[in-house]
Amino acid sequence: MNPIITATALADELSGARPPVLLDVRWQLSGPPGRPAYAAGHIPGAVYVDLDTELAGPPGAGGRHPLPDVTAFGAVMRRAGVCAGSPVVAYDGGQGWAAARAWWLLRWAGHADVRVLDGGLAAWRGELSTTTPTPRAGDFTPRPGALPLLDADGAAALARTGLLLDARAGERYRGEVEPIDPVGGHIPGAASAPTTENVDENGRFLPPEALAARFKALGATDAPEVGVYCGSGVSGAHEVLALEIAGIQAALYAGSWSDWSSDPTRPVATGPARG
Repeated sequence: MNPIITATALADELSGARPPVLLDVRWQLSGPPGRPAYAAGHIPGAVYVDLDTELAGPPGAGGRHPLPDVTAFGAVMRRAGVCAGSPVVAYDGGQGWAAARAWWLLRWAGHADVRVLDGGLAAWRGELSTTTPTPRAGDFTPRPGALPLLDADGAAALARTGLLLDARAGERYRGEVEPIDPVGGHIPGAASAPTTENVDENGRFLPPEALAARFKALGATDAPEVGVYCGSGVSGAHEVLALEIAGIQAALYAGSWSDWSSDPTRPVATGPARG
């Protein structure tokens, strides 16, 4: 299944016999909460899901956006109307990171039929609604483990034996700036692969062949295993999605740099080299 859907195709499906469950997960790093934007206008039928409190656990052990409690996540998805066989489409404001986080969590929890709206709400040309829907409760039961997941030790090992991609901006990878976490730099052995290079100027994913060429140049095609991390497991999910579009499966280090850098005993590399 193609993990992304165009706005035109989404409009067709919403008017069809089996419309998808819509999740509005607008969110910005260090930005305003997404709920007011949702209340001001959303794709008709969409249910708002908060990334910080519903697609992540409390900050602390495991990083800034650790995985949510599985039982709580299942309840959130059932509230949104997700059933075992429901098609689901997640969208955000256009960056794609938050929608990819929802996509990854659902896929990891065993729900196969989930896609991301390519280009987010900015790509939508239909009407918007200010009505909050009350969907019939779903029956979704999470079954974690359907996608590969890394912890800190697994990420360190994969950086030695396979290909570990750092999805953050290049200057954070090199340790030139670190606006959020206590230490700048990267996991030794990881390769710089900024998420921003997976999309065009409109925030839409590059064609599969272009993404495949990008990841081939980084060594993903020949690596026995591929992993991804970012700052806190959000933009990294976007890179895992881009890799899937390119036909490459990758594991996510959900704790990412916020988890790695919280332990002063873990090694840190700086500069452009993998270290």
